[in-house]
Parts: sequence; structure tokens; C-alpha cells
Amino acid sequence: MNQVKLIPYKTEEVLETSAEIPRGVQMIEAEEVWKESGRGEGSVVAILDTGCQTDHPDLEGRIIGGKNFTKDYNGDPDIYEDNNGHGTHVAGTISAIKNNKGVVGVAPLSSLLILKVLTGEGNGDYKGIIQAIEHAIEWEGPKGEKVRVISMSLGGPDDSEELHTAITKAVEKGISIVCAAGNEGDGKSNTAEFAYPGAYNEVIQVGAVDHNRKLADFTNTNDQIDLVAPGVKVLSTYLEGKYAKLSGTSMATPHISGALALLIPMVESQFQRKMSEAEIFSQLIKRTTPLGYSKTAEGNGLLTLSLTNKLEELFSVFTNS
Repeated sequence: MNQVKLIPYKTEEVLETSAEIPRGVQMIEAEEVWKESGRGEGSVVAILDTGCQTDHPDLEGRIIGGKNFTKDYNGDPDIYEDNNGHGTHVAGTISAIKNNKGVVGVAPLSSLLILKVLTGEGNGDYKGIIQAIEHAIEWEGPKGEKVRVISMSLGGPDDSEELHTAITKAVEKGISIVCAAGNEGDGKSNTAEFAYPGAYNEVIQVGAVDHNRKLADFTNTNDQIDLVAPGVKVLSTYLEGKYAKLSGTSMATPHISGALALLIPMVESQFQRKMSEAEIFSQLIKRTTPLGYSKTAEGNGLLTLSLTNKLEELFSVFTNS
């Protein structure tokens, strides 16, 4: 079965403590929609990664379940602790709690289903990922919750028909799948770099920008990029209850996964019905701002969650004047 790896990333800094809303969360304007989205309460995001430090103080009450699909911990399916650090960092960006210390995630009341598909060394295979996707599709929480978002900051060079089929099935079931574009970029938008599953048309493929909205020189560029999010020196939760600043499209991906955890309850409340994955994708892309790069580099642009609210305010000024 084809091998898949943790997309290489860079550890910029490890911190003992922190007390701030990370700049990436601010950049995508998550706070501006917290009130109308209930901070993502009721949304379940499945994270396919290296596991998670389940007792990290900033993730208290956020983890709704999990399963191990690797050989780590003697293959015990019930132990999905993070022995790498990557998965815990991703988890914090999505839903670290707002407790006036540490960090806060994009959707601080969303729930996480931790599916460990990568070992402590960052290795895995498509078989485990396919099993995890199928588990996420079938999973049901104690209150009837269902997974609406799958976050995958991983990739491999090989296309897999079986993996593609599993992803297509999940999307048809109304699950949005968010994938990292990869970090093999050469800084040129006219050369394409592909990593799977990010390159599949059915997924939401995320590239990375820095805090100055400049395209990261490592981010993959190709004709399937959907949008970009902060992915340079991203501050989030880390092993041993610590915090770290990491760089990579792996860090951009959970910003979008968390944003979907906000958007789904928000727009379904507005429309008074469950929406399809394609409709949710449309609502996501409506909230992007072009940065001036080619479409193969930035897709539709940078996620800016309160954009539609600002446009509505602008139009109301014109119509009432």
C-alpha cells in the first residue's frame, strides 16, 4: 500500500507559556464571527494526524473521541496520544479553548475526533488513512453528532484510487475534507507541485501565506489550490502542555478546518436546513480576498471570514442613503 508521510514542517520556537490570540486566528477574522457561529459548538472535526496530547490544558473538553490506526502503542486502537507534536499543534489551531491563557483556536467550542494515522516518526500508509476516513464517515457522537469536517495535514507523491474513492464517499456524505497543499514549492507559481490527497479536486486544498499576507516560498502551487491561510510561524498547542510556532502548509490547513466548524452551524442556521458539501464550499469561497498572486498560487485568495458581513454593511449604507 502506498506510503504517506507527515508533510515536512519547520519548528520555529517552543514556548513554555503563552497568553494571546494567535495572529493567524486574527488574520482570518475568526473572532468577528464567533457570536453568530456559536464558536463552532456542535461541529465535529476529525483530525487525521499523529494523534493529540489529550490532556493539554488548552484542549480541555474539546476531544470527543479517537482511534489509533498505526502500529504505535503496540497497535492499541484506544491509545491515540501524540508522540510527535504535529497533531497537537493542528488541534490547537482548530479548537483551543478561550480561557484567557495559552492560545485560542479558530473554533474554540468545536469538538475533535482524533484519528491517529501517522506514527511518532510521521509515517503512515493509505490503508490506515482510508480506514480512518471510513471511521469518520460512520462515527456518531453521544448526542448524535456527526463529523462534518476532516482535516489532513499529510501527503504523499502517489495517486491512489482507493483513497480517492474513500474521499469521494465522504464528500457525498456531506463532509468537507481539508488538505495541505504540501511544502515542495520552489517559489514559482508557473511550476506545479502535487501532493495527495491535496491534489484531488474533491478536497479543499490549502496553501500558506505569512503574517504579512505574502505567499510562503515553500507552499506548493498547482491548478487545484482553493485558498490560502496563515502557515508561517503559527503559534499553537504543543507536547508536554507547551506551545510552539511551526511553519508549513500543515499549519494553514487547520485554520480552514476550524473556519468550516464556524461556518457550517452559522450558515445552516441562516438557511434553516442542512447544506451539502458543495454549498458549504461555496459559502467558504465567498469569504476569500484575492492577494494578487496567480490562481495556481493562491486559488481564490486569503480566507477572511467576516467579508460578507462587511459587504452587507456597505450595501446597507448605499441603499439607506
